[in-house]
Amino acid sequence: VEDQRARWERKRSRTAKELLETEHKYLEQLDLVLTYFVTILKAKGTLKPAVLETIFGPLESLYSASHVLSLHLEKGNLGPGLENFCQSLDLYGHYAENLEQANKTLKEQLRKNKSFRRFKKLQETRPQFQGRELEDLLPLPLQRLHQYKHFFRDLLENTIPDTAEYQKLAKTVKSVCEVSHWVQDIFDKRENSLQLLRVQKLLKGRKTRVVTPGRWYIREGWLLVVPAKGEELKRRMFFLFSDILIAAKPCHPLHLLNSKKLSCQAVYPLHQCSVDKVFGHTWSQGGLLSLSFPHKTLLLMSSNQQEINDWYRSLTAAVR
Repeated sequence: VEDQRARWERKRSRTAKELLETEHKYLEQLDLVLTYFVTILKAKGTLKPAVLETIFGPLESLYSASHVLSLHLEKGNLGPGLENFCQSLDLYGHYAENLEQANKTLKEQLRKNKSFRRFKKLQETRPQFQGRELEDLLPLPLQRLHQYKHFFRDLLENTIPDTAEYQKLAKTVKSVCEVSHWVQDIFDKRENSLQLLRVQKLLKGRKTRVVTPGRWYIREGWLLVVPAKGEELKRRMFFLFSDILIAAKPCHPLHLLNSKKLSCQAVYPLHQCSVDKVFGHTWSQGGLLSLSFPHKTLLLMSSNQQEINDWYRSLTAAVR
């Protein structure tokens, strides 16, 4: 037991030391943005207060929270430091929510505002920036949140249970994980919106409405449709979403406007669909899937075994 405790203590000391060292580095990087951008821009009035607030979000509050945490860590007061830090964790979620708008506003100001463009370029040439741009520094808080999760978990694993500090660490790990999920959810929704928009732009005309609240993009790819009456196989692009499957074919390559687009052939709702593997159970060449809808059966084929298995998994999961 004594040996185990000594091992825990050594690992814990190493993690605490690394946490403090990286916290100092993180604070230095935040300080660059606050000193050379936020403070000077406020004083000069180059950007309107609302624009400044949109680009930098709660960065000053994040800096303050980390500064207080580092002071506690320097004194070895991990428990009180974590308790205090947990109260400001929501700031990371709000920062993530604002990041897309921050990047958009920054690009807009660089395009429109000549004096801000000049100012930004000048600040980034300072030796302290080591060739980094403002765009490289703005995502730092979210990268740091990811690091916190690992540091606090390591500290928890090497802390003796049934101690007050263990309870505080467990609470911190839970809080950091909750905020991490919140941040991940923001990015997943954003990525999903981009995918829906991309597919909408790929399809010719506006008849097929891809962008719908609550719809999730799952996958896409070329598959062969096996016709019912012995005609030749038709190659179609399929887009699978959480509630529908879209079949599309390429537009004519010589069409003036739509040569690179796809024409929607059919939209299949998944709520009354059943999926079966007709063949492709063994490691043969490719496989065949049967999709049964109330008024139609669709046979989809691929010569690639892995591809047909992936489609089968995705379709059954979407239908379920």
